[in-house]
Amino acid sequence: MAQKQIVLGALDCFAPGFLAQGMWAHPADRTGDFNSLSYWTDYARLLERGLFDMLFLADTIGVYDVYGGSRDPALRLGVQVPINDPFVLIAALAGATSNLGLAATGNLLYEPPYLFARRLSTLDHLTGGRVGWNIVTGILASGARAFGRDLMGHDDRYDFGDEFMEIVYRLWEHSWEDGAVVQDRERPMFTDPDKVHQVAYAGRHLKMSGIHLTAPSPQRTPLLFQAGASGRGKQFAARHAECMFVNGTSRASLSRAVADMHRALAEQGRTPDQVRILAGLTVIVGETRAHARDKQEAFKAAASAEATLVHASGGLGIDLSRYPYDSEIEYSETDANRTLMDNLTRQPDGSRITIRQVAEKMSLSSRNMLIVGDAQTVADEMIAVVAETGIDGFNLARVLMPDSLEDFVRLVVPRLQEKGAYKAAYRSGTLREKLGLGDGARLAANHYGRHAGEEAVASI
Repeated sequence: MAQKQIVLGALDCFAPGFLAQGMWAHPADRTGDFNSLSYWTDYARLLERGLFDMLFLADTIGVYDVYGGSRDPALRLGVQVPINDPFVLIAALAGATSNLGLAATGNLLYEPPYLFARRLSTLDHLTGGRVGWNIVTGILASGARAFGRDLMGHDDRYDFGDEFMEIVYRLWEHSWEDGAVVQDRERPMFTDPDKVHQVAYAGRHLKMSGIHLTAPSPQRTPLLFQAGASGRGKQFAARHAECMFVNGTSRASLSRAVADMHRALAEQGRTPDQVRILAGLTVIVGETRAHARDKQEAFKAAASAEATLVHASGGLGIDLSRYPYDSEIEYSETDANRTLMDNLTRQPDGSRITIRQVAEKMSLSSRNMLIVGDAQTVADEMIAVVAETGIDGFNLARVLMPDSLEDFVRLVVPRLQEKGAYKAAYRSGTLREKLGLGDGARLAANHYGRHAGEEAVASI
């Protein structure tokens, strides 16, 4: 049997601080230059040199202001603030790359679907079909307040999301026929009006009627990502996602997450080969195992425990500063990240995690799996995790920028290639085609979005 080739993305954020909390203050770290375009073009070119499938940009709408009941710790410690618009960055990176997928998080609670559909179509044109969208519904109450709203309940956010998706699918997939753009100078006719259709939708939360303003892009619908892991979130992901993100710090937890997603896919009439499941990963690699361990200890000393708790408090929706440092985290029903709450309070062996453990163990890798060692050790572990858990690859988060990624490309990528576990060249085509998904460049024929609202469009 041929060796399964690992799908690899780089996971980051258009901000100085992301998952390795406080590392922006390390004297060798370059993330303080995140407002500079050259920082990102160098980053993207490094990823292409390492044949990464994508740069994936997370995003946050709102400020982590739960810890201490204040925004000040997040601002002081650089916990995903300041943060810029990742879709603007994708446009800037389109011309600096040729094969790298460019994906970003877009919070559909705060976007008008009609304009959002145009923005994604535009980016898909500019990148030649290399755009992906991570669909999120947001967890921060501060973000909702910034829009003059209360944060929707957990499941209500996904109900809203289903309506948003109905609209963008109709615009992307059904408003313009193939061949609508003719560019005939003789008649003259740029677009054949008979091949452009008005689409409409009326739901509990959203309604619209109009034509898509942008002609079909190479993928029509961008490659769709989702990380829902709650019961309602899995249902949403199984319906919409082509790439799914899972978190887990052990092979057992990742195996459970994959099995859950496969069951959810089956309920939607889809099969595992129609998606790619990626796990979060942090790697600390050295020339030797001892060198890697020394780097880990140095990074742990530089990381910020307080910033880690600021981040965790926002994700949980509870203020961890109010409890003793060695107290166990108690389960609490909130409208924030229910999966994070479950992971920290409902361990399979019945144990509970203390606030100190969160501060110390999550400071470098958050909820990601952490692999520390020489190149051989890292490559072997990555291959074993894929084989044992059923994931398709990883989203790699840096610790120190750019050293973490430069070391990975220089040391680990060649070992993976030697073992036949990683590509030697990019596939041709769009991002969807490079990952072997869909129907050519388009959504798979049985994907929900391919036919969403088709009858309604035909009747208008």
